[in-house]
Amino acid sequence: MIKFLDLQKVTQKHRAEISAAVQRVVDSGWYLQGEEVKRFEDNYAYFIGTSHCIGVANGLDALIWIFRAYIELGIMQPGDEVIVPANTYIATILAITENGLKPVLCEPKADTLEIDDEQIEKLITPRTKAIAIVHLYGRIAYTEKIGLLCKKYNLKLVEDCAQSHGCKYTDGTVTGAIGDAAGHSFYPGKNLGALGDGGAVTTNDAALADAVRALANYGSQRKYVFKYAGRNSRLDEIQAAVLDVKLKYIVEDNLQRKKIAHHYYRNINNPLVTLPDLLPDEQNAYHLFPILVAKGRRDDLHDYLEQHGVGTVCHYPIAPHKQECYAKSSWNIPQLSLPITERLADEELSLPISPVMTEEEASEVVKLINAFK
Repeated sequence: MIKFLDLQKVTQKHRAEISAAVQRVVDSGWYLQGEEVKRFEDNYAYFIGTSHCIGVANGLDALIWIFRAYIELGIMQPGDEVIVPANTYIATILAITENGLKPVLCEPKADTLEIDDEQIEKLITPRTKAIAIVHLYGRIAYTEKIGLLCKKYNLKLVEDCAQSHGCKYTDGTVTGAIGDAAGHSFYPGKNLGALGDGGAVTTNDAALADAVRALANYGSQRKYVFKYAGRNSRLDEIQAAVLDVKLKYIVEDNLQRKKIAHHYYRNINNPLVTLPDLLPDEQNAYHLFPILVAKGRRDDLHDYLEQHGVGTVCHYPIAPHKQECYAKSSWNIPQLSLPITERLADEELSLPISPVMTEEEASEVVKLINAFK
């Protein structure tokens, strides 16, 4: 059996250090807002290349607090628009609507699977206040054109880095330090995953960082004094300690993911299967390895691989604008025509890839795919 993601093996790689870190927290008697969180925040900010990192409860909250902070700071207000890729995981869009902002969905490019920078400018209106890019699958979504559009129209650039730990732009900037602010997820299955939920915001904007930290702590900057009507959304000491252990190995772990990915690129050869454009190594953290399967055959290939002991996952079989939660939206999301996004929802299939997967296992996956008729 080749699991889609073997989390037990991933954790086992660093079991001794993780166990020691957890025991250290247990023995300390201090479980929230302590030295473990501060240490991880400092180390992760250094890794990303930003002045500030604020640990929060999860990746969705990280994005929610960014937009909420911009509202509290008077930079945005409910009803303002945020351009966002239409083919993202729904969390990116939920963070926008949670704050009373309007998501403006932009189609991706079919060959890169990332937001189409040629389509963005025509979506900009006087109410547009930000572009939210998502480094989906671990692939770089930022382009120079997006940066120029932000400058031209004075827009904030918000990064969703839930899947891109360690991915870099062409100039070497790590995702999470490219835009004005970035949300990160440490869900267990991520390249940098906790043993539960966790998230963070990174930014070089001190005012934004202060607002996010307060909002995630009931709205308080000083005990029993509440500047904002916030919520409880804090990264705990145990998760921070675990993440700090795993952060030391993220570059090494990503290199193994890249070996598996290159094996797929070199050897998959089936006319029913299309691979996305190959990016330079630094521009893809290979959180996932997506392929596109010929119309009407994706589920067949999924079932075929499952029957032969290979786990796969569809990311994401229902596009956000087709989800029931937005069926009665005043923004006419369900009525949108987004053919590329809908095609990707119908054809995308993610193959196994992880830092504990071997090239022998990748060869078995390739062999099965190439034999699929």
